[in-house]
Amino acid sequence: MKAIIGIRELTKDYDTDAGPVRVLTGLDLTIGAGEFVAVMGPSGSGKSTLMNILGCLDTPTSGTYKLLGQDVSGISEDALALARSRDLGFVFQGYNLLPRLTLKANVALPLVYQGFGRSARIQRATAMLEQLGLGELLNSKPPKISGGQQQRVAVARALVTQPQVILADEPTGNLDSRTGKELMALLQDINRERHITIVVVTHDLAVARCAQRLIYLRDGEIDYDGPLDGWREPAT
Repeated sequence: MKAIIGIRELTKDYDTDAGPVRVLTGLDLTIGAGEFVAVMGPSGSGKSTLMNILGCLDTPTSGTYKLLGQDVSGISEDALALARSRDLGFVFQGYNLLPRLTLKANVALPLVYQGFGRSARIQRATAMLEQLGLGELLNSKPPKISGGQQQRVAVARALVTQPQVILADEPTGNLDSRTGKELMALLQDINRERHITIVVVTHDLAVARCAQRLIYLRDGEIDYDGPLDGWREPAT
C-alpha cells in the first residue's frame, strides 16, 4: 500500500512563560492510500496538534513529515499553502462557510487558489453539490439551510479540488446523532468509492467505529494503533 502520510520521530513543543512544553513526543506513523483512520484521545493528548501538522497548518519542532513522499516538515509558508490547496481537503466542526456567499460560491472558493477561471470554478462546484444531493440549493446561503446540509457543503468544498487526503476535525460535533450518522456514511462512501484517504479526529466512539483503523493518543504519544475491535477504552 502506497504511503500517503509518513511521520518519523516527530515532536512538537510550545513556548510558555514557564518554558517549552512538549505536546507530541517522538511519533512514528504511516497512513496508506485509501485508509480511513480515526484519531482519538483525552483532552490534551495532542490530537489537535497532530491534525494541524498533518494539515500543514503547523510545523513540527523536530522529526519529519512526508506528505505524498514530499518532506513538508520545514518548507516555506508558500510551499505549505500549495500543499494544502493541492493535496488536502478539510472538514471542520464549525463548517467554516462564508454566510454571505451562495453554496456554489463557497464550494468554488478553494479553486481560486488553484488558478481556475470563474466559469470552471462554478461548473465544478455545481457538479460536486449535485453529486452530494444539494443541487436544488446551489443559490442558497448557509444561514438558510440546516446544520447537516451545511456540513455536506463543507464536504463538497473539501472534495472539489480532488484532494488525496481529507482531514475532518470533529465533523459531527455540531450535528444531532441521526445527521451525524448520515455524514459518517457519506464519508465512508467517499472513502470506498473515490479511494480518498480520510483522517477523522473525534472524541465520539460511534464516529471512530466508522473507520478501519484507530490511533489513540495519550500524553502526546501513540497509545494504540490498530483495528478498533482490538482496543479497550482506558478506565477513568
